[in-house]
Amino acid sequence: MNSLALAVSTEFLKARRSKVPWSIAAGFSLAPMVGGLFMVILKDPASARQLGLIGAKAQLTAGVADWPTFLSLLAQAVAVGGGILFAFLTSWIFGREFADRTVRILLAVPTPRWAIVTAKSVVVATWCSAISIWVVTLGIGIGLLVGLPGWSADVTLHAIGTIALAAVLTTLLQTTTAFFAGVGRGYIPPLAWAVLTIFLAQIMAVLGWGAWFPWAVPALVSGATGPEGEVATGSSLVIVAVTALLGLAASLSWWQRADQTG
Repeated sequence: MNSLALAVSTEFLKARRSKVPWSIAAGFSLAPMVGGLFMVILKDPASARQLGLIGAKAQLTAGVADWPTFLSLLAQAVAVGGGILFAFLTSWIFGREFADRTVRILLAVPTPRWAIVTAKSVVVATWCSAISIWVVTLGIGIGLLVGLPGWSADVTLHAIGTIALAAVLTTLLQTTTAFFAGVGRGYIPPLAWAVLTIFLAQIMAVLGWGAWFPWAVPALVSGATGPEGEVATGSSLVIVAVTALLGLAASLSWWQRADQTG
């Protein structure tokens, strides 16, 4: 347990001193900001045209400027945007050792390799959770600043629950990204994997098979397919959990057998 605690502390120190997690958090902040801009435009299209926010002939027909719509946009941003940005974070945490040429030292230290993988996974989960909380907090602040109508405790709690579930599912799927960071010995393979899964998720959702494809499930949970679109089921959540466990097991297995030629 001491080895795990030391590994976790070391990984958190690496993340805290790096600009990468903070840059990802800053980049994710654009989601509620852009959502707030959409709400401003939807709330008063005429004024938006006068300010040059939209063209004189632009037509805005999707959605209304209220809390349910805005919170739904946040949920979709966490589910879809998180698929890429959380993958960037995971790729960096698991792939930086190869890019920085420190993997040989890491594999030579007496810390058990399972502790290294677990520590990195804990840091990924913590940062993904913190970024999601920040996005929701910033979004609520922007919504209040814009003065959106339709606020209620029930609507807000339901939306926060949806966002939390989408964030958890997206984070769980990063175990497969971590595996490809190890096998690929760097950043590019896991990022390519993340792009591929997002592309396939779009196709599966269009075909109506999204509920059975784990990387499409967070978007379905967030309501990205609309009120009449495909929805996630209990089986979908089980599929995501099984995929996450398989990804973690694969990462543990790879690191346990990894040599020092990285």
